[in-house]
Amino acid sequence: MPDLRITEIFLSLQGEANTVGLPTVFVRLTGCPLRCQYCDSAYAFSGGTLMPLDDIMRKVDDLGVRHVTVTGGEPLAQPNVLQLMQRLADASFSVSVETSGALSVEHVPPLSLIHISQPTRPERIWDCRFMLKKKKWGVGGGGGGG
Repeated sequence: MPDLRITEIFLSLQGEANTVGLPTVFVRLTGCPLRCQYCDSAYAFSGGTLMPLDDIMRKVDDLGVRHVTVTGGEPLAQPNVLQLMQRLADASFSVSVETSGALSVEHVPPLSLIHISQPTRPERIWDCRFMLKKKKWGVGGGGGGG
């Protein structure tokens, strides 16, 4: 059973991108290979708890909201996050991922909204442009997700 290292799972209102104000379950993954100066979630760089995907799905479902944002740290730094996003989408959740844009979004499930939070490495923007035709996008300023 695949695991993810989780810092926290909580219910709040979305504060970024085109889903501002929506009640949202946030799944904050632990770890980030970057150290962005503007990061508002440096506490998620280390620690966390290994959780099986089934346990994560159960916790998300128990919160009773259909929109889920996967964030971090840098959530795409954990390869099993793609399985989590696909499982959430398959269970009829609306899924978004907050990322710095520094890691590839090529394999993010097509039903997901990708919110790039101030890309820190402009030379990697080509990766995001490649996906523009395949995904929905929200590009926002400051804050978490990278």
